[in-house]
Amino acid sequence: YGNLLINVLTVAAVLLLAWQGWGWYQRNQAGQASMLYHVLQKAVQEKDMQRIKAASGELLEKFGGTNYAPLGALSASKAMIDAGDAKSAKAQLQWAASNGKDEVRDLARLRLATLLIDEKAYDEALRQLEGSVTAAFEPRFIDSRGDVLYAQGKKDEAVKAYQAAQAKLAEADKSGKGINSQNWQMQSNAVYREIIQQKIDALGGTK
Repeated sequence: YGNLLINVLTVAAVLLLAWQGWGWYQRNQAGQASMLYHVLQKAVQEKDMQRIKAASGELLEKFGGTNYAPLGALSASKAMIDAGDAKSAKAQLQWAASNGKDEVRDLARLRLATLLIDEKAYDEALRQLEGSVTAAFEPRFIDSRGDVLYAQGKKDEAVKAYQAAQAKLAEADKSGKGINSQNWQMQSNAVYREIIQQKIDALGGTK
């Protein structure tokens, strides 16, 4: 059994080295992505659009598998929107919506839907708001669907969506989970519910 034992040990050693090599690669990627992300953040602070586009492009192209890439796309998209470059912002948000995870992905979807509403691309906006979503963003997604429906002239359906968003916020407050796990978040939700109520009132809805 000597040859068998040697073969088994050889395979085990190769697998161990491969695992260690992969771990090193991931750490190296994360380290480089972190540095580039900080470059991007500085460019955003300085409103240097050329550096923002260069850094975000490199981040998505070379380090798209890291957590820094979707975060960078969100930061870059906001700077682009502030600079009036909705087209570039849309591309960043589409990438983050497709490649991000959990709350980062949902935030990208939500922002992208807002851009699409501004473009009057209502069907596309609704598609971004469909499907599963993390609990923290459920009320926002329902509220945004109401905004799309209102923009389409479907006032009654918009009111129902706004009321559903309010109900979801009240449910979260009662359960004490998700976005309402802290007192300041509950206060924030109260303000948010009031904003939604103003939309309902403007459309002739009732409390």
